[in-house]
Amino acid sequence: MKIYTKTGDDGNTELQGQLRISKSHPRIFAYGAVDEANAALGMVLANPLDEDIFNVLQKIQNDLFVVGSDLSNPNLNYLKNRVSLEMIEELEQNIDKFESELPLLTNFILPGGSVTASQLHFARTVVRRAETLTVQLAEKDEINSNCIIYLNRLSDLFFVMGRLINKRNGTEDILWKT
Repeated sequence: MKIYTKTGDDGNTELQGQLRISKSHPRIFAYGAVDEANAALGMVLANPLDEDIFNVLQKIQNDLFVVGSDLSNPNLNYLKNRVSLEMIEELEQNIDKFESELPLLTNFILPGGSVTASQLHFARTVVRRAETLTVQLAEKDEINSNCIIYLNRLSDLFFVMGRLINKRNGTEDILWKT
């Protein structure tokens, strides 16, 4: 099987269910940004990480594939590969667990610190864009609303994990100075 099919040469692509749409459709932007977030996460996972952080991020990388699949399938009656409330709850549990290791925020922080934390902050910004594009898609087409919630929580988790990576490595968060 060849990697190229030439079926997208006219500027259209095929979704699940053999529906063809323009590559400029908001659905393509939404799941494309999710794919980009997954690639950014792959860069984070290429670094040495504590086992608990690695395991959570590896699970999220698989979950992001589900989010992208969900967004690429306009048939909401199809129940396979749908973002669930359980996936969101798992993110919330991880936020709570990792945040318990951190001092309370008393100031805004800037993305940065260690290379790995910086990469995670970058992945967070890509997730924020994916969330925005998913909201735009939801304004045009019906989607599984759990996708928006999942992406919102995921960016929060990446923020917390970036801070945690810095703390565990003995690197100070970079505080915003007014």
